[in-house]
Amino acid sequence: MEAFKHIGLKPRRLVDVSKADLSVDVFGAKWETPIFVCPVGGQQAFFREGELATARAARAKKHQMILSSATSTALEEVAKAYGGAPWYQLYMPRAWSDTEKLVKRVEDAGCPVIAWTVDLLAGRNTPTATRFARQDTRNCIACHVNGPGTRVHNPMYEGLSDTRTNPPEATWEYVDRLKKLTRMKVLLKGLDSAEDAKLAVEHGADGIIVSNHGGRATETLRATIDCLPDVVQAVGGRIPVFVDGGFRHGTDIYKALASGARGVGIGRPYIWGLSAFGQEGVERVLEILRAELTLTMRQMGTPAIRDITPARLARTQTT
Repeated sequence: MEAFKHIGLKPRRLVDVSKADLSVDVFGAKWETPIFVCPVGGQQAFFREGELATARAARAKKHQMILSSATSTALEEVAKAYGGAPWYQLYMPRAWSDTEKLVKRVEDAGCPVIAWTVDLLAGRNTPTATRFARQDTRNCIACHVNGPGTRVHNPMYEGLSDTRTNPPEATWEYVDRLKKLTRMKVLLKGLDSAEDAKLAVEHGADGIIVSNHGGRATETLRATIDCLPDVVQAVGGRIPVFVDGGFRHGTDIYKALASGARGVGIGRPYIWGLSAFGQEGVERVLEILRAELTLTMRQMGTPAIRDITPARLARTQTT
């Protein structure tokens, strides 16, 4: 989030900003806002209704939702609450035969887009979480959804031969295989470099989500707002680029749009709302961010998303 402080805004004055248009076109569909709901797993850890409450909020406020593979509620149930199939985030199973089963299930549920997370294939080190887990002996809802002593249940991996995910041997060949496997649009989530962005286009990816897994995968990665211009330039408009990671204010979202993002995802903010007030909390977070973005657009003299360009930014050199 520190990275946003090194990007200034350059407004234009005396522009008619009596009306604001936040709509964007994504894969032929019109989004009313470029702000989308990022995949966050195990949402029943934060509120009993979990992903169902989030889906209802996203539906009520008309925001695109991406459902996590680590959802605590099955995709089919979430789709009913959302009023249609959301986009689906894929943690690829280790066995390709299981990937085939899972992708078919997602496609049969009507999901138009699948976003494969590729930034955790080597695993990660989480010493803080491990330390707290060893000290805390309570039966939390995250680990004991069905009561004390029960194990975590992942409904999206039922019937698979191996519930392990993120095959470390995965290469760009897997992108080719995934494209051949499904009619859904395939996004690659977790690309942060120009080199990988070019390869994504070459291998037929339909889009990219610039992401660093909320800063929880690898230490000292660049902020996604700093990676975004490199990826956008490398893609050259051939496929849409989305971004998530550290967006807390309307000005943050504006800076991403001005850097070339088609859509901007939020994770922790709506989870805070979910934790505090359930569906109403998520709705309120979405309302606040949308209102802040609208205000920023008007203040900047860019009343429509199409008016937001890199010319409205002043990036300062960091040391």
